[in-house]
Amino acid sequence: MKTVELNVARREKLGKEHVKRLRKTSRIPGILYGSGISPMPLEVDLKEFGTVLKTGARENVILNLKIAGDSSDKGQTAIIKEIQLDPVTDSICHVDFNAISLTQKLRVKIPVQTKGEAPGVKEGGILDVVHREIEVECLPTDIPERFTVDIGQLNITDSIHVKDMAFPEGVVCLLDPDEVVITVLAPMSEEELKPAEEAPKEPELIAKEKKEEGAAEKAEEAPKAAEKSSAKGGEKPSKG
Repeated sequence: MKTVELNVARREKLGKEHVKRLRKTSRIPGILYGSGISPMPLEVDLKEFGTVLKTGARENVILNLKIAGDSSDKGQTAIIKEIQLDPVTDSICHVDFNAISLTQKLRVKIPVQTKGEAPGVKEGGILDVVHREIEVECLPTDIPERFTVDIGQLNITDSIHVKDMAFPEGVVCLLDPDEVVITVLAPMSEEELKPAEEAPKEPELIAKEKKEEGAAEKAEEAPKAAEKSSAKGGEKPSKG
């Protein structure tokens, strides 16, 4: 995977108000983390960052961060650690970068893409992609863009396991070899599609509820009985 250059600048001012003003100018705040370096607040142009995400590697792209004013011409090699989205507009509001070394392995999640059409689906089966991403360990330069899985031979109840997939040299899958990645489920019957009816109550449970209801009724009647008794005790005896 080739490295993509991204221009960034240090954020000299921090705080919510400054971040708001920053976003109004189509720039987004970010932070660079990494082993042996202090967290570095950054800012990046939203449009330029969006272009980076359109590469085949998407969020797994290897970046060469060109920090404005940095005396080093090499830049900082990094990957995207996390992208935060606005819950209302779904726009990017913050990004975390992770400084890396091209000679040290790291763990990343690679998207799974299906190829072809499963015969089992044509027969009414349901294609279930159990793992839409697969976590692997490899050098940054060996990160695959995606895993393309051919499903053209899958009949109903057939599955593709991790051990059935071919991984590039230097890329180690972190899932169990017997883990199912993609399967074709049998079509559901009308009975299975119906919502489950409420199960009848067991006799013991009904008896218990009746007992509790009776106890509650007696508890409610007790104050009334006490009032009646008190009222009778307060009446004057009639003269004979």
